[in-house]
Amino acid sequence: MSHEERVTDAELGAASIKDLIESYNLIGGFMARNLYDASRVLASMYSDPDVTVILSFTANLVSTGLRGILRGLIERGLADVVITTAGTVDHDVAKSLGGVYFKGSFDTDDSELLSKGIHRIGNVFVRREHYGPLVEKAVHSTLSRINKDEVGVRELLWLMADELDDSSIIKASKRSCVPIYIPGFVDGAFGTAILTYNEIQRAKSGGRRINVNVLKDEEEIMNIVYSSKKLGAVIIGGGISKHHVIWWSQFKGGLDYVVYLTTATEWDGSLSGARPKEAISWGKVKPEAKSTFVLADATITVPILFNYITSEVGFRKRNTGVYPWNC
Repeated sequence: MSHEERVTDAELGAASIKDLIESYNLIGGFMARNLYDASRVLASMYSDPDVTVILSFTANLVSTGLRGILRGLIERGLADVVITTAGTVDHDVAKSLGGVYFKGSFDTDDSELLSKGIHRIGNVFVRREHYGPLVEKAVHSTLSRINKDEVGVRELLWLMADELDDSSIIKASKRSCVPIYIPGFVDGAFGTAILTYNEIQRAKSGGRRINVNVLKDEEEIMNIVYSSKKLGAVIIGGGISKHHVIWWSQFKGGLDYVVYLTTATEWDGSLSGARPKEAISWGKVKPEAKSTFVLADATITVPILFNYITSEVGFRKRNTGVYPWNC
C-alpha cells in the first residue's frame, strides 16, 4: 500500500444517496468497501467521453421490479449496448402484455404451485397463462409482419417493440437506439415461439418460414467493438450474457472499465463466479483497467449504485458513431 487509509465509523442519518455512498467508504470493510469502489469505477467510466458501455444482466432480475431501473439505464444513456438472455425477452414481453407477477415465497410448496398453474422465479410468482402464451402471441404477430426471409435477433426485437407498451425494456431499446443482443436466444419462450411459428408455416400451403440469423448480430457486435475507442461494462450476474461481453472485449485488447455485481463464487471455477482478475489472464480485461466486483444481490446493489450515478451524471450523451447504422 502506498498509504494507509483509516476505517472510520459511519453515522446514522444519511440525507442523500451521495451521503449513503460515502458512508460505505467510511465503513471501509467487506462488501461496503467494494460497493463504494464500484461507485468510483462507474463515475469514472460515465465521465469518459471515449468509452462504449456494455450492460449485461440476467433474466431473473427482469421478473422483479428491477425491470424499471434497467429500462431507465437505457433511457438515460447509461448503456450503449445490452447483452442479456432469452428470459429477459420472455419476462419483458409478458409484463408488457399484461402478465401479472406477484410476490411469493421461496418456501412455497412447488408441487402445489404446479397444480395451480403457477411458475416460481425465486420468491416471484407468475401464472402460466401470463407467461408463455403472451410471448408466443407477440412473437407470432411480429413474424407475420416481416416481409423478408431472414432477420437478425436484434432486428426482430426492434420489430417486436411495436407490440409492446412503454414499460418495456425492448421498447426503450428501440426508442433510444440501444441494441439488445441475445446470444442464447433459443433458450426460452422467445426462441420456442419462433420455432412454433415456423412449424405452423411449414404445415400451411404457401406458408413462409422466417430464418433468424444470429450471426447478423455477431457482425454488429464486432463492428461496435472495433469502432469503439474504449470499452466499459456493467455485468450484473453471470452466464452467457456475462461471457459474451468479456469474450468480445478481448478483441479490442480488453475492457478499460468493469464492474461485476454477482452472488456467484469463484471456487468452483465457474464463469459466473470468476472475478475481473481472472479475465485479465484471457486478455478480456486490461491489467490497468479500473475494475471491481460486489458480491451481493443485484436487487439491492443496482438501485443504490445507479440512483447515485443518475444523481451525479443525470442523462449521459452517448457516442452513437460506433453503431453500424444511423440513429
